[in-house]
Amino acid sequence: KLHPSLCRASQQRRVLSMASGPTVMPTHGHPRRPLAALLLAGASWSTHASLTSPLRGGSSVSTAAMASANRTASASAALAGVFGHPSPTEVYPTYSDFTLWLVEEFDAPLDLDTDPIWTWSDGGLREGQVRFEKEAIKFEGGKMMIEASINDKTGPQPETCSHAESEPFTPKTLRSGEMRTRHNMFRYGRYEVRMRAPTVQTGNTTVNGNYISTMFAFRDGKFKHWREIDIEVTGDTQSSVTMNVLSAENTDAWRPDIQSTKGFDAKGQNVRADFHNYAFEWLPSGITWYFDGEKVGEHLPSDSLPIPDLSTKIMMNLWVFNWLYGFGGREGKNNQYPMHNEYEWFRFYKWDGDADYPCAGMGDECLTEDDRYVSSNNPCDGIPQVGTVFGKEPCKASCV
Repeated sequence: KLHPSLCRASQQRRVLSMASGPTVMPTHGHPRRPLAALLLAGASWSTHASLTSPLRGGSSVSTAAMASANRTASASAALAGVFGHPSPTEVYPTYSDFTLWLVEEFDAPLDLDTDPIWTWSDGGLREGQVRFEKEAIKFEGGKMMIEASINDKTGPQPETCSHAESEPFTPKTLRSGEMRTRHNMFRYGRYEVRMRAPTVQTGNTTVNGNYISTMFAFRDGKFKHWREIDIEVTGDTQSSVTMNVLSAENTDAWRPDIQSTKGFDAKGQNVRADFHNYAFEWLPSGITWYFDGEKVGEHLPSDSLPIPDLSTKIMMNLWVFNWLYGFGGREGKNNQYPMHNEYEWFRFYKWDGDADYPCAGMGDECLTEDDRYVSSNNPCDGIPQVGTVFGKEPCKASCV
């Protein structure tokens, strides 16, 4: 039986109430805790000052200050043990049997070369027109943006060797980006993102084109065990969303039989004009996808492919199909560059029934040898390429 999602109306960015805080995990070295503590101290000081000050209405001011302090205290207490960069004043939704584990609000830029959780990909897709580069991932205005642009051969060019693909991978006609977690460390849980798809022609969100704007869980490297659960917003229409599960052994090439696909048309919505919440819950019993809190698809044990059970990386990217435009929208000729997607926030809630992943403290101690198999993301991440690809040593690039 699939776990029903609770609090589905609570998917907006600024949730105003919370029945109870998420399960508090042991201390995980959360980097924002000092700030939360300072805010708590400030809230306490403000409350004390309003209680003793005769200025500005006395009791009414103290009541407001106490309410503000209580909200701050509640939000800060709920963040104990949450990784990433959550907002110390945000009150996050809760879901039965899930614990908030990782949050990115994108309020400040992430250094993808030094961040302990996130990094960048130097790869791409064989069937795509883009090569992923760090510079295409931008943090502006409290959002993450991934920009697809024409590679006019000026400026630095990526090396032929791709660590993410573990093979030679030449520069392509377009540049774009992919932000991903460093390790295969995420498995059962609830994955959420608030995202806006690209506008292919500036100022007109009704023009269709070709793009694939994503959030997904992916087993890296795919050569042993290709596992993937994804959400792909595509350029076919203003409202098209695709949901996939992929499962294969010992292959590096996509085939129709390794993929199970569900389509969703968000009728009446324009996913290019507005931000929307996309989510999936991944459990041993099945996978359920949500759009703005409403269930829109599921993958059950009775489906043609098994439910993935191996740990994965979390990835978000933007790419364009090759000149045939076989997926992502047939009207790719309408694309004008640069174009970009936008991410307002990302959240991962760990399923309470998973005792193995993620690693406690977000270290890498729980990773198996198989979890580490050719799992480097780029030449600067310091992660060794463990193993061979079909008997060959993976290529190695230089960090510049």
